[in-house]
Amino acid sequence: MVNLEAQGVPGVFIASDVFKDGARGQAKSLGADPAAVYIPHPIQDRTDAEMVALADASFDEIVGQLVGG
Repeated sequence: MVNLEAQGVPGVFIASDVFKDGARGQAKSLGADPAAVYIPHPIQDRTDAEMVALADASFDEIVGQLVGG
């Protein structure tokens, strides 16, 4: 993602909120500051309808991160 952003391609990663500290620590150790959106955990056992609801609820934040909001 960092390489793409260096080329002008915006990116944002999406992860479960329980991984927030780990993701921030990993990014810091790599010298990166990626845009991120964290969604409620767990993901694995959600139904398709629940995943659609999570995506809908996060959509504005994801787009905002992509366009620099």
